[in-house]
Order: sequence, then C-alpha cells, then structure tokens
Amino acid sequence: MNILVLGSGGREHTFAWKIAQSHRCKNLFVAPGNSGTATIATNLNISVTDFEAIKNAVIKNAIDLVVVGPEDPLVQGIHDYFLQDEDLKKVSVIGPQKAAAELEGSKEFAKEFMKRHNIPTAAYQSFTKENLEEGYKFLETLSSPFVLKADGLAAGKGVLIIHDIDEAKAELKHMLVDAKFGNASAKVVIEEFLDGIELSCFVLTDGKDYKILPTAKDYKRIGEGDTGLNTGGMGAVSPVPFASNEFLDKIEHQIVKPTVEGLKKDELPYVGFIFIGLIKVGNNPKVIEYNVRMGDPETEVVLPRLKTDLVEVFKAMSNQTLSEIELQIDERAATTIVLVSGGYPEGYEKGMEIFGLDEVKASIVFHAGAQSQDGKIVTSGGRVMAITSYGKDYEEAIKKSYQSINVLYFDKMYYRKDIGFDL
Repeated sequence: MNILVLGSGGREHTFAWKIAQSHRCKNLFVAPGNSGTATIATNLNISVTDFEAIKNAVIKNAIDLVVVGPEDPLVQGIHDYFLQDEDLKKVSVIGPQKAAAELEGSKEFAKEFMKRHNIPTAAYQSFTKENLEEGYKFLETLSSPFVLKADGLAAGKGVLIIHDIDEAKAELKHMLVDAKFGNASAKVVIEEFLDGIELSCFVLTDGKDYKILPTAKDYKRIGEGDTGLNTGGMGAVSPVPFASNEFLDKIEHQIVKPTVEGLKKDELPYVGFIFIGLIKVGNNPKVIEYNVRMGDPETEVVLPRLKTDLVEVFKAMSNQTLSEIELQIDERAATTIVLVSGGYPEGYEKGMEIFGLDEVKASIVFHAGAQSQDGKIVTSGGRVMAITSYGKDYEEAIKKSYQSINVLYFDKMYYRKDIGFDL
C-alpha cells in the first residue's frame, strides 16, 4: 500500500516510524513532515488544510490510505472531501467525518453529546458576549478554581484555570469581548473544576466496533510541579500506574461504550481515533474533553507499545472488520520527555542547530519542530523533539530518557526534569 500521513509533529513522526515497520507499506509519504520523517518517508511540502494540493498528491502517488494526524483538517471536513470526490472516494481515510469531528471542534457540542448519552463529566454552561452578565452570575454559583474553555480549536491553549473570581470574570470578558483566542473564544464554556489526577484513554473505532489502546498520562504545564502556562505537552508515560483493572473496566463501561454507541445513535460517521481526556475523581472516571485524533506527546508512548502491525489495524478499520483484530501490547512501560525551544509556549527563536542526535542509543528520538537545513538539523518550532524510552516500569524508562537527553543540545534547550513526579 502507498500511505500518506498528514502532519508535521512528533505524533506524525511516530505514525511514520510505526507504519514503516509494516510489510504492507510500499511507499510512505508525510505532508508536510519534519527532519525525522524525512529519514523514513518522502516529505511533501503541502499544508494539512490545502485539500486540493493533498488531492493532487494522492492521485500522483497512487495513495491507498491517508492517516490524518492533526485536528484542523478533520474539523474542516477532509474525510467528507474525499468521499464527495469521484477520484478520491476509494481512498481510505483514518479520521472521522466533519459532523463527528465537532466532538473536538466545539466544546459545547461535546458537552451536549455527553449529556445526551449519560457520560460522566463536569457541570457546565456556555456563554457568548451577548450574555456576558449571565456568565458572571454563573461563575458566582461555582466555587474556586474556575475553568474557562474556548469553545473552538485553540491549539491546546484555550483552557484557563483561575482561582480568583474577579480574575475569572476579567478573563471571561477578555475571551468573549476582546477575542483572546480569536474566533475560538467567540463562545466560552464555563465548567465546574474537577479535583483529581488526569489520564488519557485512546480508542480505535471503525464506526461499528472499538479497540482500546494503552492508557497514557501527559504533562501539559511548562513548569516543574505542573506550574506555569499550558503547552501542547511536555512529556508522557504509559501505562498509567494508578489505573487499576477495576478502574479501566469503569472507563470502558461508563465512557468508551456509551461514546461509541452514542456516535452510532447520533449517526456521526467515525473511522479513526478517539482521544478521551479523563480525570480520576475518587475512584470514578469523568470526561474532561474529547479529541478526534491521537494526542501528542502521548502517541510517542502509546504507539511504541503496540506490537500489532498498524497498517493491518488501519485496513481493518477501513473495512469495518476491527472486531477481528487482536491488539498485542508490549508489557514494558514507555516514557517520553519533550525538548522545547527557550521561551515556549510564548515567543521563541528558531533555526538553532541540534547536536548529539547520532549519540542517542538507548532511546527513540521523535522529531517535531525540527527541519533539515544545509545538511544540519535545526529547530523550527516550540516543541522540538520527544525522547522515548522503554523500561520494566515508568521509573526505569524515565531514567533512560533523561540519560539520552544528556547527549543532546541546542541553544536555549529546555525540558521538564520531573516527568512522572506525581505518580
């Protein structure tokens, strides 16, 4: 099969790395890709939302399967675009159609979906600038801290957790009236704060059946001890040590099953990944959010633990024969630590040369914001690379990742030194 992966981050490098191991993969392309994908696939300089250019590349390279990494093309309806085009409709697309992608495209849509299908989540209400005063009143009914979520896509940065009521009101106005997150915060969901420890659950579905991938936990804040600004993710571990079999059973029966059944009942066509952001409150799981693709950097610990041929899995998803696949999971733990550009998630410089890549032996380096330039690998984004290691437990794996980081260097390189601290 000729396969195209859309995206340019660590998640897409991990997909390419896993797909390249399959005997079913003939030619592999990544658009736009990065310096990591360039070593195992052909990078195509195409934006993930330029559907026409993607179509031309699919036809030119006789692509059989398209794996959509990021959320933007899904929310914009790339799967529908393929289905509606005579030249493309036989190409398999891994990723939900536009109507189902609203689970990530709109926080309000997701909340209403959960309410409809009795899926446990936090109490909430949504507001626009027209009913700002009602938003203030709703904040007064909640106890601190206050959770404000931009309704639309804000690149993982549209969620604010604020302890002071006056500051929460000011931020609500800032989001709705001053468009702090642009169109994404034209509507804001305010919800009760759930106190507990977070984890992520990843589900594969062919629209009929589902399979659950290993759990993971990521670390979003830039600072150690989970302090400072939210990022796209600073590290991850898999499996999650505190998720007992009894707790995993609750996740499946209270959340995964009703989600997949709900998609069927609501006639939301779904072939792809469902990322379920969860919080363990007491001994019960509640949903924080849905994403309609794999998380990043969780992909960098989940896919390395999957022993099953990923292309076989994708084929089964496309043919609606997922129930026939038995997922084989590596017993070892996997961890990843993300190296970021100094200043991220705010302003940072690009173009810093990365040294020491050839010296990493005990870990896998997944490139993200990195590109090849004049024979060198240089930084091109905020999250530069993810250093993934295996171990008998997460502690051993983390130790290996940190040892590998010791040989890597680029100017103003930063990473958290406490991944796994709360486990």
